[in-house]
Formats: sequence, structure tokens, C-alpha cells
Amino acid sequence: MDPADAFASAADLGARLAETGYVGDDALATVAWLGLRLHRPLLLEGEPGTGKTALAEALAEALDLPLVRLQCYEGIDATQALYDWDFPRQILHLRAVEATAGAGSDLGDVEDSLFDERFLLSRPVLRAVREAPVVLLVDEIDRADDEFEAFLLEVLSTWQVTIPELGTVSATTPPVVVLTSNRTRELHDALKRRCLYHWIDHPGLAREIAIVRSRAPEVGVALAQQVVGLVQRVRAEPGLLKPPGVAETLDWARALAELGAREVDLERAAATLGAAIKYREDALRVREALERILGG
Repeated sequence: MDPADAFASAADLGARLAETGYVGDDALATVAWLGLRLHRPLLLEGEPGTGKTALAEALAEALDLPLVRLQCYEGIDATQALYDWDFPRQILHLRAVEATAGAGSDLGDVEDSLFDERFLLSRPVLRAVREAPVVLLVDEIDRADDEFEAFLLEVLSTWQVTIPELGTVSATTPPVVVLTSNRTRELHDALKRRCLYHWIDHPGLAREIAIVRSRAPEVGVALAQQVVGLVQRVRAEPGLLKPPGVAETLDWARALAELGAREVDLERAAATLGAAIKYREDALRVREALERILGG
């Protein structure tokens, strides 16, 4: 079935995402549903830990489709995204041909056999084209360079990949595409125009509590409420290098639950602070904040 027809409305999609454990707001459900209906990539930006990657995983589960992930990094090029040839196996094949057929082998036939389908290594983008419908997650696109962004834009526009030795591969159904960015650099307007855009912010108190209760059911209600309330106040502290995201809230709540805590106290909060805070400078500020919030 075409993913575009999977949900009758944005509300239906939102309800199905909630069943997978992803608690989003109406605006996010709407833009995700429109992306499915219009066959448009979804570009998600926001602070790390706000649920961008998790949405792609939840969409794959909600649609009952495979998730194909392309993790971007500095220096990534089209080869890492599309395909490569299994060079060691090609060498073994060449030696086998030489051993069995000898020097009289036709060089053209030998060369053709080296670039056979069995030696092709499909990378994420080619896999998405060949195996569609799938959910293709292009994670942290802002880490890649301009050239890779231009290559990706071309593929997103045509959903065709040409392999000189084998021909052109086209997707029968466009993959569901989710691109994420932590905004370490600005993406080009051409790529943004191709996508539906949504900024994912830190959730409010009620929704973050719902997220913790959904994703970490082992955490008690009172503990979840206190941890989320504490995180919300910590995020408001000025000068933090990396305010804790939802992922850190979940880690902190789970850490406290593992220690048997039913409520947050200063000693345990300080002992488990590394679950939520990842910079020494931030830890010093947050410890002072904990003493003000919990010490009294």
C-alpha cells in the first residue's frame, strides 16, 4: 500500500504514533501527514534530544515499513550513500576465472562478470530506491558538506539512481523521507524548498510527562512528574552549553528509578546528574541550581 493512503487524517497518524510511544503535538502530526500525502520529504530541525530521529523510527513502526538510516558526517560523499563494489570478492572472482578458464578468457566477458549484481554493495539511498516503500532517515544532514547536499537534492527530485555498469534504478513508490538537522550550519534554500519543514522544540510540562510515562513506564508517576519539572527548570538556567533534551529527561528518570527512587532528592539527583548533563561547565551550574531547587 502507498504510505500516502495509510492514514485518513493527521489525527489518525498522531494517534498511531502515540501507540508506538511517540507523543507529538498536533502541528507535528499535521506536517508529517502532509509529507505522506504529498510525497514530500520532511525536514526536522531542533535542539539535540528533542525527538527528531525518534519520529522517523515511529513513522516506520506506524507504517509497518523498514527503516533505512543514512547517518551523515563530515566528508561523506555519494559513494557512502549510494553504492560501492565489493572489491575483495571481485579479486577472488577474477582469480577463480583465471584458474578455471586460463589465459584464453575473453577480457570483455571477464570485465562484465566483475560488475555483476552479486558484487554490488547497496548503501542506504540505493536501498531506499530499490526496496521502496521504506522510511529513509537522513540523520544530521547539517554535518555533511554542500556537495553532498546537492547530490541528495538531485536524488530526492527524481528518485532515480544510475549505475553505469547496470543501468538506472527507479523507485516505484517514493520512500518516506525524514531529514534531521541540529542546525550546526544553515541548509541551502534549494533543499528546504523540496521539503516540508518543522522545528521541534522542547515539549511543555504536560507533554514531556506524557512522553516519560509512555517511553519509560517503569518510572512511577510521581517520580516522572518531579523529574520533568526539575528538567524544565534546569533548561531555563542561563548560560548552559547544552540544555537537557527529552532523551536526557528519559535517561535521568530511568537512572533514578534504577536506584529505587520514588521521588527526587538532592543527593540522588546530584549523583545521577551525568544522565542529563554532558558538559562539566553545565554540571557546575546545574549543581548550584539543584541546591537552590531541592536543598530548601
